[in-house]
Amino acid sequence: MRSINKPFVVAPPAGARIRTRLRLSAADEAVVRAVGDYLGSLAGADLSWRCRLGPTDDQRAVRKRVLTSRSSSRWAGSITRTSNDQWQRARANLIDHRIALRRASRVISSRLATPVKQRQGRVRGYASRAERFAKQARLQHLKAELAEVEGRLDAGRVSVCRGGRQLAKQRHTFKDARLTEEQWRTRWQAERRFLTADGDADYPLGNGTIMVHPVDQWCEIKLPSQLAHLANRPCGRYRLTCPVTFTHRSDEWAAQVTTGAVRYDTTFDPAKGRWYLAASWRLAAVQPPSLQALRCHRALGIDLNADHLDCWVLDACGSPVGPPHTIVIDVEGPATTRDGRLRAAVTSIIRLATASGCRSLVVEDLEFSDVRQSGRETLGRGRRGRSLRRIIAGIPTRRFRTLLVGMAVNAGLWVVAVDPGWTSKWGGRYWKASLGKETRRSVTVTGHHAAAVVIGRRGLGLRARRRSGVPGHDRRIVAGELPARPDYHRLGCEGPGPPGSQRAAAAPCKTRSAERSRLGDQVVQDRLGPPGQDILPVLT
Repeated sequence: MRSINKPFVVAPPAGARIRTRLRLSAADEAVVRAVGDYLGSLAGADLSWRCRLGPTDDQRAVRKRVLTSRSSSRWAGSITRTSNDQWQRARANLIDHRIALRRASRVISSRLATPVKQRQGRVRGYASRAERFAKQARLQHLKAELAEVEGRLDAGRVSVCRGGRQLAKQRHTFKDARLTEEQWRTRWQAERRFLTADGDADYPLGNGTIMVHPVDQWCEIKLPSQLAHLANRPCGRYRLTCPVTFTHRSDEWAAQVTTGAVRYDTTFDPAKGRWYLAASWRLAAVQPPSLQALRCHRALGIDLNADHLDCWVLDACGSPVGPPHTIVIDVEGPATTRDGRLRAAVTSIIRLATASGCRSLVVEDLEFSDVRQSGRETLGRGRRGRSLRRIIAGIPTRRFRTLLVGMAVNAGLWVVAVDPGWTSKWGGRYWKASLGKETRRSVTVTGHHAAAVVIGRRGLGLRARRRSGVPGHDRRIVAGELPARPDYHRLGCEGPGPPGSQRAAAAPCKTRSAERSRLGDQVVQDRLGPPGQDILPVLT
């Protein structure tokens, strides 16, 4: 049984990114398309060169020198940097794929070593001989694929598809993808266009290739040497006829333009037929507060599920405050729609935390990579197993954490990540029933709300277990039960396992002496003053 990991404060984002729409004229769009297509061809050739080099020296200086003669020094630097990043990302993906294949092979091998319909410890055999035979064939397939991946890694062969491998496969399945050849060609060209300009603080307005003026609202693009005849400004530059301005975080962008470097990315959305310009820059490093400082304030415990968020406000002592809250998330539809709905849910969480006086948002440190890799072997069979795998695949863990951290820092809040082990089981056993009795009848307390309370208590450094029968300040302690004292509890005292299972015993502590006041400070009920003071004279 594993132990509960300690909570930690999530680091704030290192950069910022904003986007605006470009309302290009016909002449502007023709120039931008020509520049993007030409630089895209150079980027494809450079990426092919980088992939042929393998894990040896990337020869960036040589590649940049070759590209400079065909474009410019700034464009060449952006292209070579992007090629190196793509190669590194592709190699990291290949390493992750090797880890997934090894994990799946290990799980299948352990189940094959167990007889059919039997169990050895926590490993159970397959339900039938036919299923076991099918898993033997799958294990051979996984081992063959693993050998191929390891061979590619040893030889340094990494493949990168500019434009996306999924979109490239749709070229042969137009009917299944519900695309025409013209629509696919438009998307393919838009994805392979290259219009990325890295920032440089030594240049005016933070960039030497794409320059945007924050006051005059003009945008100029440095044209490659082969397209210098399209320039309408001196030094081979082209100025767009439409005004360019940013509305979101415009003050931060304007300050960054005058003092630092800003990177610009120009993209085209074929579905909407719109051009966009995105600006990104590096933020100043911020030292997050300590857990001890955050635990002196209220916290909001958040339980993330596939289609909703459940949260509860907790005070510094770990007691729930107010009613529970449920925020519905609709994860159906295209990626942009899902992202907007998730962003709206995060906005609701931040508003709730701000109105409740919270300083931190406590979430689970979820990572379903191992479950997604071996879920076919560990999450059950049939309809129930498929449904459970579909639910886990639909939980937006990484996107939710990224949005929550970035938006919380802007609101003055901090995100605390805790271990997700057995939060639902501990909440359902020790908190669900008692919270259901304490809240109104019109409010339904679910197991997810109870799990949010356990998550919040772990972030506050308190134990998850709740002892029943805790009296108020004006009642005596029930016989045989002790009140919960959060200041004495240590994180993880609930044991490394779910309720009712074998748990590690909590560290013993000696009985403390009663904290009573002295006799001289007490006021007796049948006297007018404290003992030892004669108010009335003695009558003789």
